[in-house]
Amino acid sequence: MGWRVDLTKPLDELIEEKVLNNYRYIHGDTTKITQSKEIHHKVLSALATGDRREHSAFKKAQTNKESGEESVDFMIKEGLLSKDVSVEKPLENHEKVSIKLLFNQPFMRFWFAVISPYYKGIKAGEYKEVKERWNQMRGEFTNLIYQQLFMELIKKSYNETSQDPIIKIGSYWDTNVEIDLLAKTKSGKMIAGACKFSKAKAKKSELTKLKEKCQQAELDIESYVIFSKNRFSTELKKEKGEKLQLFSLKSLGNLLFELSEKDMLVNTNKKY
Repeated sequence: MGWRVDLTKPLDELIEEKVLNNYRYIHGDTTKITQSKEIHHKVLSALATGDRREHSAFKKAQTNKESGEESVDFMIKEGLLSKDVSVEKPLENHEKVSIKLLFNQPFMRFWFAVISPYYKGIKAGEYKEVKERWNQMRGEFTNLIYQQLFMELIKKSYNETSQDPIIKIGSYWDTNVEIDLLAKTKSGKMIAGACKFSKAKAKKSELTKLKEKCQQAELDIESYVIFSKNRFSTELKKEKGEKLQLFSLKSLGNLLFELSEKDMLVNTNKKY
């Protein structure tokens, strides 16, 4: 967001200092984009706290399809959201699959999931409710960011070592199946992946479940990748090879290699 941030401070302290104490100013900046329209705020909060599917967000925001789509189109135009489409087209019997929507800035997802719904207490200087809400969802909130970083890592590591570069990467979903990562190479080969976020080690069953999902979606998969925040079981490690790659939190460090000046965030906002 262009703010100067002291990363030696605890996250909760930074949230209070940078966000909660500056609620009025940030709210003012946000409403310049949303034009203070209630439907925009309802849809954004529904997306920030739901499964990101357009139709379920409209239902949660209690708005009809036409009004919801107008709101989404406006927010895409304003740069708040972008469309997320399944990498492979779902099977014909899954024609009613909804698109998903992504916040272009993780902070805006945080704002509409955690801050905006509790504005009354925040304006009164009472932060207990919003802090409780954040503690409930903080782990879940970061999962999507890890998933997006995992996609960037797969694209980078694969394209650096293969003569068959990845040309399309994202997720797959239909009405019954959801696959965390699906990538397609220039030659048409597909790579499927799963993300494990729990405190337990990723087990061989994760690979089995991933393969079952791919079979159910009738996807012809060349190889598999699994990301785990908390390491892997010995049994799963034995499966590692040409058809399976395993990635951990440490692996994400590879994304920091070869960064240039243009990749660095610059402090441009003096207000906060």
